[in-house]
Amino acid sequence: MGPGPLPGGPPPHHDAWLTCRDGVRLVSRIWSPPGQGPWPVLLMRQPYGRAIASTVTYAHPSWYAAHEFLVVMQDVRGRGDSEGEFGGFAQEARDGTDTLQWVRTLPRSNGRVGCYGFSYQGLTQLLLEPDGPLPDCLAPAMAGLDERLHWASSGGAHWWALGLAWGLQLAAEGCRRRGDAAGWSEIRRSLASQSFLENGMELLGRFDAAGMARAWLGRDAADRADWRRHPVPEALWRRPMLLIGGWHDPHLEGVLDLWQRARRHGGHPLLRIGAWSHLDWHGGIDTLLLAFFRRHLQGQGDAAGLRDDPAVAIALQDGRSGAWRAAGEAAQALATSPRAAPEPPWRLGVSPGGCATSCGGRLAASVEGMAQPWVALVHDPWRPVPGRGGHLGLDAGLCDRADLDQRRDVACFTAEPLQQACLVEGRPRLDLVLRADQPGFDLCVALSAVAANGTEVRQLCTGVLRCRGERCLEPAEHRIRLQPLSVRLEPGERLRLSLAGAAWPQVAVNPGNGELPPGPVTAGHRIITVWMSTASAQLHLEPFPWVEAGAN
Repeated sequence: MGPGPLPGGPPPHHDAWLTCRDGVRLVSRIWSPPGQGPWPVLLMRQPYGRAIASTVTYAHPSWYAAHEFLVVMQDVRGRGDSEGEFGGFAQEARDGTDTLQWVRTLPRSNGRVGCYGFSYQGLTQLLLEPDGPLPDCLAPAMAGLDERLHWASSGGAHWWALGLAWGLQLAAEGCRRRGDAAGWSEIRRSLASQSFLENGMELLGRFDAAGMARAWLGRDAADRADWRRHPVPEALWRRPMLLIGGWHDPHLEGVLDLWQRARRHGGHPLLRIGAWSHLDWHGGIDTLLLAFFRRHLQGQGDAAGLRDDPAVAIALQDGRSGAWRAAGEAAQALATSPRAAPEPPWRLGVSPGGCATSCGGRLAASVEGMAQPWVALVHDPWRPVPGRGGHLGLDAGLCDRADLDQRRDVACFTAEPLQQACLVEGRPRLDLVLRADQPGFDLCVALSAVAANGTEVRQLCTGVLRCRGERCLEPAEHRIRLQPLSVRLEPGERLRLSLAGAAWPQVAVNPGNGELPPGPVTAGHRIITVWMSTASAQLHLEPFPWVEAGAN
């Protein structure tokens, strides 16, 4: 039992145990408002220790309890102090169903339940048995259903640094539970020194051999057959749902997929996408969550501001200015005046006598006045081009890449300066023909805004393509999808597309021999030359799903 209420102090809390249908006991920490209730329940189920309560991104449970919610923080099976063996996502449907039945009958609960949480805690809200109880509303953040596309890989390449770091975090928690302090310290040192980028798979093999992360990193990301896509009870799609994503979060495509699926099943989900990375939410979204849960669990409506108003279906934050707008507002405003920037698709070419690997490539609506050669990109595994910022970096977010674009192993295609403001919003897609001199290669792509002074190159989003096998040796059409974005470019700025053969350590370095990358560079890694045809290369900007659905 936790401390009792103190005058002017925080709401009281205590620990309570649920016995699941198989006899395993799960522990939860329950924060209670002052008074006797009854109150609606807010539930978060997570694998990192209930006392943490995801306070890296959310307000402490006591804050929600002070607004008259009974807040339940549960350690999932095999994590924290809960009993059982941790089995990852596969365990959550049954345990989530048992937990929902339990929290509805808690003392001082009024039987209404809302769920919230991000990442693992976001997916636990959706993994429930089809014939069991459902929450009255839910707010999944930064999560998706497809383990291959929404949790482990992009463009056929594993999320190397992110996947290893997350897997080792879970492995360290396993060491703590087993009392293996030496193992915990070894993992912690590897993360702090970033030596895990070299030895992370070996550490996972020793400390969490059966874990999800190790399985993902050892599986072919180009073969969908062996990957799990989790089902969701059909009725859950029609429950009030608030979906939360970030432009610099690796799970954004998962959030967009959830929005589309909910709409197809007759739901009307709210959507908020901020200029956030996985852990940096620029002050948090607790006022938004409070407004959502008050509306659906308490029958109140006291939201203020566009972002926090549950009546606004879709709100987006500009990727640079931080301004919020309802979907479609800024695009409609800019469309009322002539656009100085060419409309996509943009074509790629080279100025006469220029060289794309000396920032001499051009990006324009027409190829008139441009040469369109085959451009050679040489990848040297001894000094691979670094990955920086974006949605897959340990340093996720906007970043300056001017120095990277000066490398001769990076091809750059730059548009003319804008004469007036321009909104770049949607899913960038690059279509092009490639061939290599080895049976394996990567092409790592960045879309950036070049400042009017020409010295700062602000990277906006990135994408990757991994190819393996003998087909790499022949010219073939390829498609690379970049991270979605919404950003306003100002007069004098220029759009730039940059291409390279690596983005280490965001993705493992391709060995060039047709095999899965082992992670870091080895003596067996080959020098790879990738040839790109500019004649057929086009950069498109696909609309967001709500634009296609007419649901702005």
